[in-house]
Parts: sequence; structure tokens; C-alpha cells
Amino acid sequence: MAKPAPQVFSHGGGVLHWREYGSGPPLVLVHGLSGSRRWWRRNLPAFSAHFRVYVVELTGYGSAWRHRALGVEGSADLIGAWLEAQDLQDVTLLGHSMGGQISTIVASRQPERLRALVLACASGLLETDLFRAALQLPRAALTGRFSFIPTVLFDSLRAGPLNVVRSTLDLLGHPTGEMLPAIALPTLVVWGERDALVPAALGRTLAEALPHGQYVEIPRAGHVVMVDEPDRFNREVLAFLNSLERTPDNSATP
Repeated sequence: MAKPAPQVFSHGGGVLHWREYGSGPPLVLVHGLSGSRRWWRRNLPAFSAHFRVYVVELTGYGSAWRHRALGVEGSADLIGAWLEAQDLQDVTLLGHSMGGQISTIVASRQPERLRALVLACASGLLETDLFRAALQLPRAALTGRFSFIPTVLFDSLRAGPLNVVRSTLDLLGHPTGEMLPAIALPTLVVWGERDALVPAALGRTLAEALPHGQYVEIPRAGHVVMVDEPDRFNREVLAFLNSLERTPDNSATP
């Protein structure tokens, strides 16, 4: 796949880096804590064959690692401003982990710009503290794809411990449970059965709290579900998005 030129958007002290792939309806991929655009490598070919895919990198991460990370609220503000600046409509937001939490906040604020949500192992309902979350990291590494560990370590080191700790504390302090009943968008909630960081039970709770939530649990996958089982993940996301084409409006459950 050809590597597109990186683009940069600045707003309110935040910096968003992004690249575009493919053509069609807009699909925006939002990485999680310590992530980067590299976390979507196994998904881009399948998605860009049907959609114009925007792969963003949040302030403090990936190509934007030189900046101090924003919290989930600030990142949601930044993505919302970017959507407006690009005049994107009928967008599907696909967010992983912290990116799912951020995408949920965007959906609660700007539903008129969105067509649908895909929340992969989203962290918005996680109730723990920094110490307990850190204790789960070795188990998370063992339940995920072993070959992906160097990517996780590289992106974490590039972001730096201060950004990672700040972001972790911030996401734990901004639960999204109260906003879920008001999000009327069709939403696919995708979880890894073996997720050690955000247990699958939270995924089921999340889907049940959404008016049009649909839950899929992928066996043998851990927290980075789109990396651990990319073929199944891609099929589930594309089947969900294709079902929207047969739905007359967003008020119907896919």
C-alpha cells in the first residue's frame, strides 16, 4: 500500500497528525493509549478497499510524540474541531481503548456529523487505579500477539512515561457511562475474549447501555483485538458497516 503524505492539524494547543487511504465514505481510526498509526497496519488494506480511511495520531503519540498529551476531553475537542475543519459528514469513528473512550465523547457532542461508531475494547467504563492497571500489563502482553510487543514498547517509549501516565490517570477520571444512553448512533462494540486490561464483561455492559449497541466478542484475542485477530475483526467491522447501507436512517438498529 502506498504511503500517503502526512498532514497536520492544530487547534487549541493540540496537534493532530493524519494520513488518508482509499476512497468512499469516511472512516476515522483513533488509536488508544501508547498507540500510533502502526497499530492499524493489518486493517488498512481491508478498510481502504471500501472507505476513505483517515488514520489519526493524537497529541503526544505517534508522529505527534513531541507534544504533551491531551486528556480524553481535550482529544475529543481536537477531533471534533478537525472534523469541522475537514467538513466531514456521515463519519464512522472507530476507536480502540482510549480512542474508543474519546470517540464516545465525540459522538455525544457531535452526533450530527457521524454515521456510526465502532468501539474496540473501549476504556470508558474501566474502574481501577494506576497501580492496578499497571499490574495487568504483563498479563496483557501474554494474552496478545507476541510479535506485536516490540511495536507497543517502541510507541510507549516514544510517547514517554509522562504522557502515558498523564493519559492513564485522565481516562480513569473521565468515565463515559452516563453519556451512553443518549448516543443513538448505530454502534458496534468489539472485544477480545482474553482482554486483560479492559475485561470483556465491560464490553457487554457498554453495548447494553447503548440504544443501538451490538456486541461481538472475538475468541483468542486480547486487548489489541484488531492486531490479535485482524481477519475476524475486519470482517465484523465491514459486515456492520455494510448493514448500515441497508438501513434507511440512523434511528434503526443494524
